[in-house]
Amino acid sequence: MKSSERILVALSGGVDSAVAALVLKEAGHDVEAAYMKNWINEDEIIGDCPWEQDIVDARAVADHLGIPFRVVNLMEEYRERVVAYLLDGYQRGQTPNPDVMCNRDIKFGVFAQWARDHDFDAVATGHYAQRTRLDDGTFALIEGADPNKDQTYFLALLQQEQLAAARFPIGHLAKPELRRLAAAAGLPNAAKKDSQGICFIGQVKMADFLREYVPDDPGPIVRATDDKILGQHHGLHFFTLGQRKGIGVPSNTDGEAYVVVGKRASDRALLVAFDGPTAPGLHTTAAKIHSLRWNTSAPPTTSTALEGKVRYRDPRVALTFTPDPTDPTAATVQFETPQRGLASGQILALYDGPRLLGGGVYL
Repeated sequence: MKSSERILVALSGGVDSAVAALVLKEAGHDVEAAYMKNWINEDEIIGDCPWEQDIVDARAVADHLGIPFRVVNLMEEYRERVVAYLLDGYQRGQTPNPDVMCNRDIKFGVFAQWARDHDFDAVATGHYAQRTRLDDGTFALIEGADPNKDQTYFLALLQQEQLAAARFPIGHLAKPELRRLAAAAGLPNAAKKDSQGICFIGQVKMADFLREYVPDDPGPIVRATDDKILGQHHGLHFFTLGQRKGIGVPSNTDGEAYVVVGKRASDRALLVAFDGPTAPGLHTTAAKIHSLRWNTSAPPTTSTALEGKVRYRDPRVALTFTPDPTDPTAATVQFETPQRGLASGQILALYDGPRLLGGGVYL
């Protein structure tokens, strides 16, 4: 980072991005802020999607810090690059991750290009991640200092040119320290609760969103061990591998609960079994991944011992990464220990210790 840069902060209305702007301003940078207006902001949808209040809060933070503020309209790009991806994935029986694609294609894609077009040196966000410059001039992405808040998983598909123009000013902070800094600076949203919403949906539950935009496609709920029909579902897109709640079939008299172990396209059957280590198809030690992207200039070209996060909240686990000899964007991973519920369409983030190397999508 230059001694002083012109940086555009993606101000969401939350405290994390607010402190990101605070840290950059106190470091002497020329800081401006923008709220990214998403497609879903314009739609009437079931649930609480408090985008108007978020803009009010973001503007209040900018005013408090004395930095320019604007709203950047990215609704068309969201519709084309994130919403369409999400709906297509669910309709094909997958479990897509809109947050990862939002970061890849919107925040550090379209939004970053908008910033370049307006003469900014970089964009900054409130992600808990740490970016460091290497001796060869490239950049490494390191887990956030707060292990409970690290968000590098959601940045797994960024590439080197995106890292070059990205700034993560709060990655070195623990959340309690960030809250303290916000309060000490008198930020108007210092006590605002963290958002639990999906990148563009806000607080709306995914099932409610899908119910609005994907037609019901009923089929049987089938016990995988003996093909017995246990009930009916409204659509395979409402379920993901490993899901235990909301299946619609009761536990047995011994208290054993059903879990989703698969989807059968031929008859639209939702396959379930009693949860446990012997549930067919629920646990695996190997997986194929595609759409690989790396942020390192030297991705592995032979079988290599790495670590991976199979989901955001999961710890890193040991694995062997074996590239596909005919397709540089595909690979097979062999896990050291069985992993539960690896659903097609989800993201595997690949690490060398705390350094994020890249990631791919489960086939």
